[in-house]
Amino acid sequence: MNSIEEKLKNPVWYSLQETHKKFLIEYNGVQFYDPEINNFGAFFNPEKTSGALSKYAKKTDNFFLVSENKTPIIDSKTTVLERKIEGCQMVLENLTEVKITEEIVLLTDNHIDEVYDLIWLVMPGFYQKRGFEMGKFFGIFKDNKLVAISGERMQTDDFIEISSVVTHPNYTRRGFAKQLIYHTAKDILKENKLPILHTNNGNPAISLYEKLGFKLSRDMNWWLFSKK
Repeated sequence: MNSIEEKLKNPVWYSLQETHKKFLIEYNGVQFYDPEINNFGAFFNPEKTSGALSKYAKKTDNFFLVSENKTPIIDSKTTVLERKIEGCQMVLENLTEVKITEEIVLLTDNHIDEVYDLIWLVMPGFYQKRGFEMGKFFGIFKDNKLVAISGERMQTDDFIEISSVVTHPNYTRRGFAKQLIYHTAKDILKENKLPILHTNNGNPAISLYEKLGFKLSRDMNWWLFSKK
């Protein structure tokens, strides 16, 4: 049995081995999400990534391999490395109490389109509409519309990743993200799991996460590819 520390070193891999096993697509020891759900993949052996990426590229135009410190090998005839996104992983150490002033709603299938539209407005590019199936999503409504959300993404038996934390540009600086992250983390703790999150190195939001009780744990890099 792998320890939580081992799972945190390769969170996509172990999510697809455990909670998200139903979304697994595997090619020669390289694991990917069904691209209708998410476009992440994971590996242990870089020598196996070349052929696997070529096969996965037939299913989706853009996709990632996520790794702490390993460099994937690609077949330049089928796959293009767009860029390496240098990121980091944070884990909750002690959750800092936050005063909740807004009504936070557990979102349902009725909100799928609103979630998709808000994420693409704030962070366009890679969220799939069926990403809603990866975990719970919480939201804040103002003026009869969804203006802020937080969601759950990668999950194992031991941890759940907080993700898709976005606020509509017209409703920022009101503490919505802070309240949503706190609420989501508290909900994860009720499941006896560890809240984690990932972000880019140097992201100004890291200071907010640290104030909420998260600590930097390791690098976690996203290798972005496209099909040729």
